[in-house]
Amino acid sequence: MARYRVAVVTTFVISALLCASICLAQTNSSTSNISKPVDYRASSWTSSTFIGCSTGSNRSPVRANDYVYLGRLSENKYDPDSISNKYGQYGSRYGNTVTNPYSAFGNRYSATSATNGYAFDTPKIYAADGTYLGKLSTNKYDPESISNPYGLYGSKHGNNLMNPYSDYGSKYSSQSWRNPYATDTPRIYYENK
Repeated sequence: MARYRVAVVTTFVISALLCASICLAQTNSSTSNISKPVDYRASSWTSSTFIGCSTGSNRSPVRANDYVYLGRLSENKYDPDSISNKYGQYGSRYGNTVTNPYSAFGNRYSATSATNGYAFDTPKIYAADGTYLGKLSTNKYDPESISNPYGLYGSKHGNNLMNPYSDYGSKYSSQSWRNPYATDTPRIYYENK
Protein backbone atom coordinates (compact mmCIF):
# COMPACT_ATOMS: atom_id res chain seq x y z
CA MET A 1 0.00 0.00 0.00
CA ALA A 2 2.85 2.38 0.83
CA ARG A 3 4.54 1.65 -2.52
CA TYR A 4 1.31 2.48 -4.32
CA ARG A 5 1.04 5.84 -2.52
CA VAL A 6 4.65 6.72 -3.35
CA ALA A 7 4.07 5.83 -7.01
CA VAL A 8 0.90 7.93 -7.17
CA VAL A 9 2.53 10.92 -5.47
CA THR A 10 5.61 10.64 -7.70
CA THR A 11 3.45 10.48 -10.83
CA PHE A 12 1.43 13.49 -9.68
CA VAL A 13 4.57 15.55 -8.94
CA ILE A 14 6.14 14.70 -12.29
CA SER A 15 2.96 15.57 -14.21
CA ALA A 16 2.57 18.82 -12.23
CA LEU A 17 6.16 19.82 -13.00
CA LEU A 18 5.69 18.98 -16.68
CA CYS A 19 2.48 20.99 -16.82
CA ALA A 20 4.11 23.91 -15.00
CA SER A 21 7.00 23.96 -17.46
CA ILE A 22 4.58 23.94 -20.41
CA CYS A 23 2.58 26.80 -18.85
CA LEU A 24 5.79 28.74 -18.14
CA ALA A 25 6.90 28.30 -21.74
CA GLN A 26 3.51 29.54 -22.97
CA THR A 27 3.46 32.57 -20.69
CA ASN A 28 7.00 33.53 -21.71
CA SER A 29 5.97 33.48 -25.36
CA SER A 30 2.75 35.46 -24.88
CA THR A 31 1.98 38.93 -23.60
CA SER A 32 -1.22 38.06 -21.73
CA ASN A 33 -1.80 38.95 -18.08
CA ILE A 34 -1.47 35.76 -16.01
CA SER A 35 -3.31 37.05 -12.95
CA LYS A 36 -6.69 37.18 -14.69
CA PRO A 37 -8.84 34.16 -15.58
CA VAL A 38 -8.25 32.74 -19.01
CA ASP A 39 -11.22 33.44 -21.26
CA TYR A 40 -11.62 30.01 -22.76
CA ARG A 41 -14.29 28.46 -24.90
CA ALA A 42 -13.56 24.79 -24.17
CA SER A 43 -16.36 22.26 -23.98
CA SER A 44 -16.32 21.74 -20.20
CA TRP A 45 -14.09 21.14 -17.22
CA THR A 46 -14.48 19.95 -13.66
CA SER A 47 -13.01 21.03 -10.37
CA SER A 48 -10.40 18.29 -10.74
CA THR A 49 -8.94 20.16 -13.71
CA PHE A 50 -8.84 23.39 -11.71
CA ILE A 51 -5.09 23.16 -11.18
CA GLY A 52 -3.62 22.85 -14.62
CA CYS A 53 -2.32 24.72 -17.58
CA SER A 54 -4.28 26.27 -20.37
CA THR A 55 -3.36 23.90 -23.16
CA GLY A 56 -5.53 21.66 -25.29
CA SER A 57 -9.20 21.02 -24.71
CA ASN A 58 -8.80 20.45 -20.96
CA ARG A 59 -8.09 24.09 -20.16
CA SER A 60 -8.51 25.54 -16.70
CA PRO A 61 -10.15 28.98 -16.56
CA VAL A 62 -7.88 30.28 -13.80
CA ARG A 63 -4.39 29.86 -12.42
CA ALA A 64 -4.30 27.95 -9.12
CA ASN A 65 -1.97 30.42 -7.40
CA ASP A 66 -4.14 33.43 -8.18
CA TYR A 67 -7.59 32.13 -7.26
CA VAL A 68 -9.30 29.94 -4.65
CA TYR A 69 -12.08 27.71 -6.00
CA LEU A 70 -15.16 27.92 -3.74
CA GLY A 71 -17.59 25.64 -5.58
CA ARG A 72 -20.48 26.10 -7.97
CA LEU A 73 -23.37 28.50 -7.63
CA SER A 74 -26.17 26.00 -8.06
CA GLU A 75 -29.45 24.82 -6.61
CA ASN A 76 -28.47 21.24 -7.46
CA LYS A 77 -28.35 19.51 -4.07
CA TYR A 78 -26.66 16.42 -5.51
CA ASP A 79 -23.77 18.04 -7.37
CA PRO A 80 -20.63 17.47 -5.24
CA ASP A 81 -19.32 20.97 -6.09
CA SER A 82 -22.60 22.80 -5.46
CA ILE A 83 -22.87 25.21 -2.54
CA SER A 84 -26.42 23.88 -2.08
CA ASN A 85 -25.14 20.38 -1.31
CA LYS A 86 -24.81 20.51 2.47
CA TYR A 87 -22.88 17.23 2.47
CA GLY A 88 -20.45 18.33 -0.24
CA GLN A 89 -17.07 20.00 0.17
CA TYR A 90 -18.31 23.45 -0.90
CA GLY A 91 -21.77 23.43 0.68
CA SER A 92 -20.73 22.22 4.10
CA ARG A 93 -21.18 24.59 7.02
CA TYR A 94 -17.88 23.39 8.53
CA GLY A 95 -15.23 24.15 5.89
CA ASN A 96 -13.85 27.39 4.50
CA THR A 97 -16.96 27.87 2.35
CA VAL A 98 -19.46 30.61 1.55
CA THR A 99 -22.11 28.68 3.50
CA ASN A 100 -20.11 28.55 6.76
CA PRO A 101 -21.10 31.55 8.92
CA TYR A 102 -17.71 31.43 10.68
CA SER A 103 -15.42 31.19 7.63
CA ALA A 104 -13.67 34.03 5.83
CA PHE A 105 -16.11 33.73 2.91
CA GLY A 106 -19.36 33.25 4.86
CA ASN A 107 -18.87 35.40 7.98
CA ARG A 108 -21.04 38.52 7.85
CA TYR A 109 -18.22 40.64 9.33
CA SER A 110 -15.35 39.48 7.09
CA ALA A 111 -14.07 41.78 4.34
CA THR A 112 -13.96 38.82 1.94
CA SER A 113 -17.38 37.42 2.80
CA ALA A 114 -20.29 37.06 0.41
CA THR A 115 -22.71 37.76 3.27
CA ASN A 116 -21.14 41.03 4.47
CA GLY A 117 -23.36 43.82 3.17
CA TYR A 118 -20.46 46.30 3.07
CA ALA A 119 -17.61 44.15 1.69
CA PHE A 120 -16.09 44.92 -1.72
CA ASP A 121 -13.42 42.17 -1.84
CA THR A 122 -15.84 39.27 -2.30
CA PRO A 123 -15.74 36.06 -4.37
CA LYS A 124 -16.29 36.34 -8.12
CA ILE A 125 -18.57 34.26 -10.29
CA TYR A 126 -17.61 32.89 -13.71
CA ALA A 127 -19.78 30.90 -16.11
CA ALA A 128 -18.54 27.59 -17.48
CA ASP A 129 -17.73 29.34 -20.76
CA GLY A 130 -15.48 31.88 -18.96
CA THR A 131 -17.93 34.79 -18.86
CA TYR A 132 -17.58 37.01 -15.79
CA LEU A 133 -20.97 37.19 -14.03
CA GLY A 134 -20.23 39.54 -11.13
CA LYS A 135 -19.39 39.22 -7.45
CA LEU A 136 -21.17 36.90 -5.03
CA SER A 137 -22.07 39.59 -2.52
CA THR A 138 -24.96 41.02 -0.53
CA ASN A 139 -23.48 44.52 -0.91
CA LYS A 140 -26.10 46.62 -2.72
CA TYR A 141 -23.59 49.43 -3.33
CA ASP A 142 -20.84 47.46 -5.08
CA PRO A 143 -21.22 48.05 -8.85
CA GLU A 144 -20.17 44.44 -9.58
CA SER A 145 -22.36 42.80 -6.92
CA ILE A 146 -25.21 40.54 -7.99
CA SER A 147 -27.24 42.16 -5.18
CA ASN A 148 -27.04 45.64 -6.73
CA PRO A 149 -30.33 45.98 -8.65
CA TYR A 150 -28.97 48.97 -10.59
CA GLY A 151 -25.62 47.40 -11.45
CA LEU A 152 -24.69 45.46 -14.56
CA TYR A 153 -24.63 42.09 -12.78
CA GLY A 154 -27.57 42.51 -10.39
CA SER A 155 -30.08 43.98 -12.82
CA LYS A 156 -33.04 41.90 -13.94
CA HIS A 157 -32.22 42.90 -17.54
CA GLY A 158 -29.41 41.49 -19.65
CA ASN A 159 -27.73 38.10 -19.77
CA ASN A 160 -26.86 37.77 -16.08
CA LEU A 161 -27.69 35.67 -13.01
CA MET A 162 -30.60 37.79 -11.82
CA ASN A 163 -32.57 37.75 -15.10
CA PRO A 164 -34.96 34.77 -14.92
CA TYR A 165 -35.08 34.64 -18.74
CA SER A 166 -31.32 34.69 -19.43
CA ASP A 167 -28.94 31.78 -20.06
CA TYR A 168 -27.50 32.11 -16.55
CA GLY A 169 -30.71 32.86 -14.64
CA SER A 170 -33.43 30.75 -16.27
CA LYS A 171 -34.61 27.69 -14.39
CA TYR A 172 -34.59 25.78 -17.70
CA SER A 173 -31.05 26.57 -18.87
CA SER A 174 -28.27 24.02 -18.37
CA GLN A 175 -25.93 26.90 -17.39
CA SER A 176 -28.26 28.43 -14.82
CA TRP A 177 -27.81 28.36 -11.06
CA ARG A 178 -31.62 28.19 -10.68
CA ASN A 179 -31.93 24.88 -12.55
CA PRO A 180 -31.83 22.16 -9.86
CA TYR A 181 -30.68 19.57 -12.43
CA ALA A 182 -27.98 21.61 -14.16
CA THR A 183 -24.40 20.39 -13.96
CA ASP A 184 -22.68 23.14 -15.97
CA THR A 185 -23.39 25.96 -13.52
CA PRO A 186 -21.30 29.06 -12.70
CA ARG A 187 -18.16 28.68 -10.60
CA ILE A 188 -17.22 30.80 -7.58
CA TYR A 189 -13.63 31.98 -7.09
CA TYR A 190 -11.88 34.26 -4.66
CA GLU A 191 -8.96 36.22 -6.09
CA ASN A 192 -5.81 36.06 -3.95
CA LYS A 193 -4.19 39.45 -3.66
